[in-house]
Amino acid sequence: MRSRSFANKLFSLALQSSVPVHSSITVSLFCNYKTNIRDYYNSMDLHIGVTTSTGTIVEFDKNGLRRHRSEQWNQCLLLDQVPSSWTEHWDNTLFQVCKQKCWSSKAYSENRHNCYTFVLTFLMNLNYGNLSKAASNKTAFCEKFIVPRTTSAGKYISLYRKLKESDFYVHRTPHGAKGAK
Repeated sequence: MRSRSFANKLFSLALQSSVPVHSSITVSLFCNYKTNIRDYYNSMDLHIGVTTSTGTIVEFDKNGLRRHRSEQWNQCLLLDQVPSSWTEHWDNTLFQVCKQKCWSSKAYSENRHNCYTFVLTFLMNLNYGNLSKAASNKTAFCEKFIVPRTTSAGKYISLYRKLKESDFYVHRTPHGAKGAK
């Protein structure tokens, strides 16, 4: 009955940090390979990667360094995005970091040499202001870039779940559609 009082009031709610990674050069956080961002819980592992200027995802995991395009990364949190004037430098720096021998599957360690290590190494080499400065310290980067985004996402996800539990209809608007943010 509660939802009937809102029957004629439509509103849009969009997670501002959720973007398709194929749209620009980004540093993005992904909850895991099988989970929609709305199904994320704090106890789940996170995965981090970067994109090239052409939208190719570059990530490091137990399989080593991988470059690909994947729809799975359409449900991610944007940690930061650089202006288009940095495109050439971004791609060149990423290429140089990827050439390093330390990104093989044999070198991967879930706790010591992982996706986070890869992204921080790239960002330190990028020399992009506060983003690169924070990347020199795992804790500082987490506090400045990851915690604020995941906190915001957690609030959105909680509200989304409450609406679903309260018999509200939740319509998913694809990115790029009118009204999508």
